Amino acid sequence: MNRREFLTEAGRLATLAIVAGQPGLISLGCQSAGYRRASGPKPDFLVPPDPRLPGVVLARDEDHAAALGAALEGIGGIRRFIQPGERVLLKPNAAWDRVPAQAVNTNPLVVGEMVRQCRLAGAAEVLVTDHGGPRPEEALTRSGIAAAVAQNGGRVIYLEEDDFLEDDLGGRFIGAWPVLRHVFEVDRFINMPIAKHHGLVAGTASMKNFFGAIGGVRDVLHDQLDQAIVDLAAYFRPTLTVIDATRVLMRHGPGGGAFEDVAVRNAVICATDQVAGDSCAAGFLGAAGRDIRHIILAAQQGLGEIDYRRAGFLELGGI
Repeated sequence: MNRREFLTEAGRLATLAIVAGQPGLISLGCQSAGYRRASGPKPDFLVPPDPRLPGVVLARDEDHAAALGAALEGIGGIRRFIQPGERVLLKPNAAWDRVPAQAVNTNPLVVGEMVRQCRLAGAAEVLVTDHGGPRPEEALTRSGIAAAVAQNGGRVIYLEEDDFLEDDLGGRFIGAWPVLRHVFEVDRFINMPIAKHHGLVAGTASMKNFFGAIGGVRDVLHDQLDQAIVDLAAYFRPTLTVIDATRVLMRHGPGGGAFEDVAVRNAVICATDQVAGDSCAAGFLGAAGRDIRHIILAAQQGLGEIDYRRAGFLELGGI
């Protein structure tokens, strides 16, 4: 058995155990599976609230990079979130071996523009990664994200087992779990999902995207998937949420593949409130935040405002 096979099998077996005395709390037993423990706490990525600014900005433009630029300006500008010399991690959805028109990965034009914006703000380094399917290099390449990142001065990371550290998520369902080590090494974390249909949770945007920032045997988290999503959102708490709604997969998510399932919406959402951002994104799927259970749970646990208009909402542009 090689190291990869050992980690996979040990993780699978360890994850089946429920922590004694804490019903419902899963612990991976990461040490025995070969994961190192995090040496310190995860940085606080949040920016100070500003009551003068909206919590959610929706910008529409057929030029998708321009849509992102407008949404950023509406929510306070990139320099509100990135300071000179900071290291930044961008987490797009890049798990599928699909082209951009299939709308299952984050639009590469949006990812590339965010890299460029961070560099303009003086970021020392902009890292981009996702822990998705079994062939990450193919997904990042065919999606166009790898090329867009390189063209704008960022660096793509292709993940290995050594890229995860054990940390205690302190969730209601998830306890100790392997987390992307780069979140301990950067100053800012920007979550960049795509809004799309998902067969297990109806609709998905930012909070579900954190599954790509953890390791381990993630399938076992489907036993309490909605609570697992909320636990991850409570743990990561990103600097900024950027939701790609330029093309929206309306059916057969998350992997999709059929072009007829895609609706062109030419929109980008920027949010400092990830719950409100996801509620806004749900509208592109013909739903509302109150129709999606993990958004309801996140609001009930105090992670944000389920009524995105009450969070402060600004809409820009129109086609």
